Amino acid sequence: MPSQPPPGEPAPPDGSLPASALTGVGERPFGVYVHVPFCATRCGYCDFNTYTADELGSASGFADWLDGLRAELDLGARVLGAGGPVPAARTVFVGGGTPSLLGAERLSAVVSAIRNSFGLAPGAEVTTESNPESTSPEFFAGIRAGGFNRVSLGMQSAAEHVLRVLERTHTPGRAAAAAREARAAGFEHVNLDLIYGTPGETDDDLRASLDVVLQAGADHVSAYSLIVEDGTAMARKVRRGELPMPDEDVLADRYEIIDARLGEAGLRWYEVSNWASDEAARCAHNLGYWQGGDWWGAGPGAHSHVGGVRWWNVKHPARYSALLAEGRSPALARELLDAEDQRIERIMLELRVAEGLPATALDEAGAKAAEQAAADGLLREADLSAGRCVLTDRGRLLADAVVQRLL
Repeated sequence: MPSQPPPGEPAPPDGSLPASALTGVGERPFGVYVHVPFCATRCGYCDFNTYTADELGSASGFADWLDGLRAELDLGARVLGAGGPVPAARTVFVGGGTPSLLGAERLSAVVSAIRNSFGLAPGAEVTTESNPESTSPEFFAGIRAGGFNRVSLGMQSAAEHVLRVLERTHTPGRAAAAAREARAAGFEHVNLDLIYGTPGETDDDLRASLDVVLQAGADHVSAYSLIVEDGTAMARKVRRGELPMPDEDVLADRYEIIDARLGEAGLRWYEVSNWASDEAARCAHNLGYWQGGDWWGAGPGAHSHVGGVRWWNVKHPARYSALLAEGRSPALARELLDAEDQRIERIMLELRVAEGLPATALDEAGAKAAEQAAADGLLREADLSAGRCVLTDRGRLLADAVVQRLL
């Protein structure tokens, strides 16, 4: 089942934000995230806020969700427009869940709803995630016409036995075929997601998956090590001894395989888990998260951040729709980040990107730790001398540990 939301103070029922949070809105990068909570089946490793039709029953469906979404987007425009002009979305990311289950017409309606509430900035990046099995040439043509210009496909692996352990339902070749269909429909930017370190996966399985990704023409790759989340079917199998826990040394070796193979093909890392063929192929929406931007997260369980205030919505689709139908904000709780909270988060996130972190973000103890990290080969000495903390190749393998040092 989906993980539990974090604690926080009650969120105001009208969704209002402190005046301090509204200062500078529109000057910082602003994006809209839309959470689609629907899935055909639940993958064994997933703890996202998603629901199958059997789990929801008649409690909530696509139409109720879309009505609620429109109402929340209108609410967001009123809240952010209270301090000045409503910020136009520079980026949109529709995630889930399985957004492609909505079909091209409803996904296009999501873009229209964002355009009608916040507006879209010229050249806005508009992305949707999609499950390869619920796509087709007609689907890609439909969402391209509906305003999407980037698509992210969940491939995970090209090895059938690895997909079986992950309880993914698509066939091994479908993700690559979907990527080619998206290209044919006019998408210049196509991402394929990989998961590495699944029990039973071999180095050769991973190399074969990378070959498939590159042959499919993806200009962006996201690769994540498998994490066994509490409460998932996979966690229960590990606890019963049916599957081993992913091995940290194996995960490090697999990461190096990925980085080397993608680098040979001209895809360079720009965030620890993300590679792109050039700057235009980078995911601008995710860069907004990593580099301190603002975003409104709409949909059940979605998280938002504006001007140092972070809040999150109720998780169940039926409750989400009901609150908005009553004219209330669907926000469950929020937290106000003070200057030190924001500094810590900046270190945690910006250090992960290729441009690194300004050394001025560190306190005195952090600056000394950075010097030692450079001496240990975890930060690039030349960049540190120039005032930036930039991870070395070895530092990327130990990014979380480097963050802990600097904090």
